[in-house]
Amino acid sequence: MQLHFGTELLRAEWKAAVACVGTFDGVHLGHQALIRTAVCKAQERELPAILVTFDRHPAAILAPDRCPKAIASVEENLAQFAKLGVAVAVVLPFDAALSQMPAEQFLDQVLFGAVRAEELVVGHDFAMGHGREGTTEWLQSRIPTEVIPPFEINEIRVSSSVIRTAVSEGDLGRANQLLGRHFTLGGVVVAGQKLGRQLGFPTANVARSFDQVMPLDGVYVAEVETLNGRFRSAVSIGVRPAVGGGDRTVEAYLIDYPGESLYGQHVRVGLVARLREERNFSGLDALVQQIQWDVDQARNWPTV
Repeated sequence: MQLHFGTELLRAEWKAAVACVGTFDGVHLGHQALIRTAVCKAQERELPAILVTFDRHPAAILAPDRCPKAIASVEENLAQFAKLGVAVAVVLPFDAALSQMPAEQFLDQVLFGAVRAEELVVGHDFAMGHGREGTTEWLQSRIPTEVIPPFEINEIRVSSSVIRTAVSEGDLGRANQLLGRHFTLGGVVVAGQKLGRQLGFPTANVARSFDQVMPLDGVYVAEVETLNGRFRSAVSIGVRPAVGGGDRTVEAYLIDYPGESLYGQHVRVGLVARLREERNFSGLDALVQQIQWDVDQARNWPTV
């Protein structure tokens, strides 16, 4: 997949394209259905499928006090776009200037001018331009536009807000069902207090670098992707009250990891299920016993 941040360096060598536009936070099953529709239309017309998205949620500029936390990083979203067959992804910086751009100008400059769109695919609640003036009806009056209806699973409407709620409540089963994959925390492994190593369970302390929705504190079964492969893991998220507390951390114990250092490496922590809540213990022996139970549960958890 070709990637452009902004349109300044985009030199479209195609005469026409099918485009889809949206925030696509998390690229859940509803987003996937929309993007696949655009890709299929493009293939039928022997045209590229172009996806136009933003580097942040529009509310970060329009209503920062109400801006939802991200489900996934831009990097994670881009990886999903590529898997769905998108030919070119254009990531626009959603800044004050873009938030004030009239819908007609966005259509002319970005979709017609830069992307060369001849057909659009958007979601049922999509609107673009200052004041959301570019409604789906408005778009359909100017360019062939397919509007994708709400996507449901077992009478549950798939939406980013529902997924955020499920993640924050620790309901990874529901969140993963609506995402169509594991909810993922990505970050760089940094040095911590190395308390896990002292207890016989060395963990990777995963430092995150953007404002992402966080699961309810507790211990989780996870699949952690590293440069050395993927490993089933027990992951603790919380403030570690049993060892004095502190800032919230994400610490992963990789089961059967060969032992090569992960410091400085970027890893992806795909959460499978929540094992238990975070709690305090009467002493280190009780803590070690509980950690061993957590690891055994994670090791034997069904593959999903």
